[in-house]
Amino acid sequence: MVHRLILDWLRREEVSFREVHHGPTLTSEQSAAARGEPLSNGGKALLLKCDEEFRLFVLRADCRLDSAAVKGSLPCRKTRFATPAELGALTGGLVPGSVPPFGPPILTFPLHVDQLLVANERIAFNAGSLTDSVILAMSDYLRLAQPRLVFPFSLPPEAG
Repeated sequence: MVHRLILDWLRREEVSFREVHHGPTLTSEQSAAARGEPLSNGGKALLLKCDEEFRLFVLRADCRLDSAAVKGSLPCRKTRFATPAELGALTGGLVPGSVPPFGPPILTFPLHVDQLLVANERIAFNAGSLTDSVILAMSDYLRLAQPRLVFPFSLPPEAG
């Protein structure tokens, strides 16, 4: 179970974090309210297929993906979101909204983090479940997650 893997990893690494168990949340707004955190602290993890490779992109929950920025910064010409069936098959059963913002050792995908998100003091995210969230310092997240690339690939809230 991905949720247990995340908690065990954070404890092994002696990372200070807050765990929140809540009712099922289907949107970023619902998740933020359940956590008692601003929507902008949410880390929204999106699995995209870039040409022939799946990659994980994490951006602020109040932002939208700028696919043109992804194509302009990475060597890929075509991007699309993973289907729910692909997501489940590639992650051992995760559903949309439950994907945590981690590549290896939690998920197998190259990890990319939006530049706007890293300016936050902390990150809050659904931890492999629609009912379990984790909140931790951004510095700890970046140290553990070790994104392959941090670059701007979101459209800010005012553009949405």
